[in-house]
Amino acid sequence: MLFSEYPNLKQTYNLSDKLRRIYNQNILKSVAMLKLAHWFKEVEESGFKSFSILKNTITHHYNDILNYFDGRSTNASAESFNTKIKNFRMQLRGVKDKSFFLFRLSKLFA
Repeated sequence: MLFSEYPNLKQTYNLSDKLRRIYNQNILKSVAMLKLAHWFKEVEESGFKSFSILKNTITHHYNDILNYFDGRSTNASAESFNTKIKNFRMQLRGVKDKSFFLFRLSKLFA
């Protein structure tokens, strides 16, 4: 019912869903390249500025993003650990003694 009232909303939902499906499928890098090329064409035809910005970002980091399809791994665990370190440092209100901070960090998270 919502899509019949707002056809642009349906089109944006379909664009985002197609991009999500590219990453959720267990496909080869070459197939992902082809599917992304089709998705880029659909984005250009849609004329939505927000998707064009996303397309440009993907294009800028194209090779790095496609590396995901080689081993299907991300750096999410490293980013999570960096967040934990930042929160720990924030709780201490900064670090004066770097060696002691690294010692405490290794004892807590090792």
